[in-house]
Amino acid sequence: MGAGGLCVVDFPGPPPARAVRLRPVGDGELELQYRVVHGYRRAFRMAGEGPALVLIHGIGDSSDTWARLIPDLARTHTVIAPDLLGHGASDKPRADYSVAAYANGVRDLLTTLGIESATLVGHSLGGGVAMQFAYQFPERTERLILVSAGGVGREVNPVLRLVSLPGAHLMLSALRLPGMRLQVGLAVRLMRLLDTDLGQDAPELLTLVDALPDETARNAFIRTLRAVVDWRGQVVTMLDRCYLTEGMPTMLLWGDRDSVVPVRHAFGAHEAMPGSRLEIFEGAGHFPFHSDPDRFVALVEEFTSGTAPAAWSRETWRELLRAGRPGTAAGQPDTARSRAVERDLREASERSAT
Repeated sequence: MGAGGLCVVDFPGPPPARAVRLRPVGDGELELQYRVVHGYRRAFRMAGEGPALVLIHGIGDSSDTWARLIPDLARTHTVIAPDLLGHGASDKPRADYSVAAYANGVRDLLTTLGIESATLVGHSLGGGVAMQFAYQFPERTERLILVSAGGVGREVNPVLRLVSLPGAHLMLSALRLPGMRLQVGLAVRLMRLLDTDLGQDAPELLTLVDALPDETARNAFIRTLRAVVDWRGQVVTMLDRCYLTEGMPTMLLWGDRDSVVPVRHAFGAHEAMPGSRLEIFEGAGHFPFHSDPDRFVALVEEFTSGTAPAAWSRETWRELLRAGRPGTAAGQPDTARSRAVERDLREASERSAT
C-alpha cells in the first residue's frame, strides 16, 4: 500500500440486496469540474447517485481513462474520478508526488465534496494510492478494487526504470519529435506483429507521452515516477503492513499479459491477502478495463453490491498494531505466506510512504 498495505480475511456473507436505482447520465455530468484545495486547482469528474465510487488513474494518465466506464458505473453509484495533482487538467506545481501525498489529496477532495467514505478503484499507481488511502484513512474506506496495481513487488517495466534515471527530460522530449515518433511507431507495430506483451500495451503507453505536452507536465511525471520507481524497480511495497486492514473487502483485477506490472504480482498479492478475490482478464495487458469494459463494470457492480462495507474499529486497529505483522517477532508465524512473498518483503526498500 505505497509503504503500507492491506490484508483481508473472510468477510461476512453478502448483505441483503439493495434496491438498484438505474438512471441515465447526462453528457454534462461527464465534463471536468474543478475545486481549489490548498491553493491548487484540482480537476475531477463526478456523476450519478448512490454509494460513492472513486476511480484513481495511473501515472501519466488522467480521469479521461475512465470516461467509457463512468456512465455505466454512475447508474448505481456516485462516481468521482479525479485528475491527480500533476496530471490531466489539475495543477502541476513543484510539489510532493508521493503516494502518501496523493492519498491526502484524494481525502481532501472527497471532503470538499461532502463524501465521508467510498469504495476505491485504483489502476497502476492509482492502486498504490488507493491502498495508501486505506492505510491512512481506514475509517473512510469501504472496499478496495485494485487494477494492475503497483506496490506489490519490485519488478516493473524496464522503460519506467530507464525514465527514472537522470536525463529523462531529454528522453521524453525526444519522443515527441516527428521523426522519433515514426521510428517508435514502427517498433510498436513490429512488437504487435510478434504478439509480445509489450506490444499489447505500447499504444496506450504512448498516449501517456502525448499527455505530457510541455516541460511542466514532464517534470510532474518524472517527480511522480521517481517517488515509486528507481533503476532497480519499484521502491515501495504494500506487503509489509497488509495485516492492518484485516476485514477490508478487496478485489484484484489483472491482465494476464500485463507488460508493466507482471501478472505474477497479482498472484503474490492475492496470496498475501487472505479473503481477497482475484479476477484475471485473459489476453489483456496493463489496461484490462479498456480491453473488456463490460466485464470490468459487471465485476465492480457485483462486488460492491455483494459485499458489506468494511467496519473499522479503533480497538481492532490497536490490537493489530500491537501484534505486528505475522511472521515478525511481535506476531505469530504465518506458515501460509509463500517464500516468494517473503522474498519480496525482504527485498522491498526501507522507504516509507508515510
